[in-house]
Amino acid sequence: MFESIRRFLRLEAASGLVLMGATLMALLVANSPWQDAYHQLLTLKLTVSIEQYAISKPLLLWINDGLMAIFFLHVGLELKREAIVGELNTPKKVVLPLLGAVGGMAAPALIYALFNWHDPVAIQGWAIPTATDIAFALGILILLGDRVPRAMKIFLVSLAIFDDLGAIIIIALFYTEQLSMSALLVSSACIVCLWLMNRLEIVSKAGYLLVGAVMWLALLKSGVHATLAGVVLAMFIPSRGLDWDGQACQPLQELENDLHGPVGFVIVPLFAFANAGLSFPQVTLTAALDNISLGIILGLVLGKQVGVMLMVWLGLRLKLGVMPHGVNWRQIYGLAVLCGVGFTMSLFIGGLAFEQAADNMLQSRLGILVGSLISAIWAVLWLRFYCKPSDVS
Repeated sequence: MFESIRRFLRLEAASGLVLMGATLMALLVANSPWQDAYHQLLTLKLTVSIEQYAISKPLLLWINDGLMAIFFLHVGLELKREAIVGELNTPKKVVLPLLGAVGGMAAPALIYALFNWHDPVAIQGWAIPTATDIAFALGILILLGDRVPRAMKIFLVSLAIFDDLGAIIIIALFYTEQLSMSALLVSSACIVCLWLMNRLEIVSKAGYLLVGAVMWLALLKSGVHATLAGVVLAMFIPSRGLDWDGQACQPLQELENDLHGPVGFVIVPLFAFANAGLSFPQVTLTAALDNISLGIILGLVLGKQVGVMLMVWLGLRLKLGVMPHGVNWRQIYGLAVLCGVGFTMSLFIGGLAFEQAADNMLQSRLGILVGSLISAIWAVLWLRFYCKPSDVS
């Protein structure tokens, strides 16, 4: 159990470094002589067709709608595993990170809304500062070494999982386009098929993935964001069963392990490279002080830490949960600040909110990069100088 957790954390730290590299590369290319080629590549249309049925999208949307569905599948698998056998399998373990995630989403959204309530277009980005990037955040924690106890890393993982679940619910409820009932019927049929496969104790990962691919195509045409197919698919993959040879197997854990490397080292960095390319000549003082940018920056930097700290304190005060072993309030505060590193999911939600508004997209990217960077630096300095190795018990 502990070895699997250590292996997970090592992988997350390494993928966090790769993600940082991909982000830096995007910024360098977007401000180099190759910037035109970079943008042309992202807008290059790729078409897949079978007879009269065709899907034609720019490369950027293939990444955001297609590859990110695999990312959401991985998130869903993590959530289900933690709920069955991991750190979320008892109420006492669930309550504190759940409350922290709720506070860490509500406070940033409120701050953003206060800045943008009067603008019907800008207010669509209210959910941008609600996200926490688990790869970035865990990578930073692990690089700090023994100033951060293992229980704190697990607490962050648990909080970030609830954070991701909240983002999924927000996308489903608030970023859904006009619905196609015929496509929704096909996706509903796929869900029924997945449920039957689960009830019949079918453990074929290929079978589940095939049905999941059909469901993704249906959702793509339905108006509901197609990435949600990944989460729905994860909920039906069984945790254990018997294969055709009668041997015990764990499809959920196996698929999660299979996806961990590709998601952490290919899909998320590729998403960052495609979405983080901010051209600095376009960044003016007006853009930096725009209500969208300020709402996101203050939401990530201040809203996250206030929301997380307040709700964790409330949970402990009401005795709804217990403080993680070996973790003190100074470390919890550092974790709350670190939750302001929103990056991947913030960029994703920003793309949904401002898909048709290029100027607002620029301001949201600027706010995400600046807010995440300030939060990361603040958290590193706090944990480095105010949390000593002797704090770890």
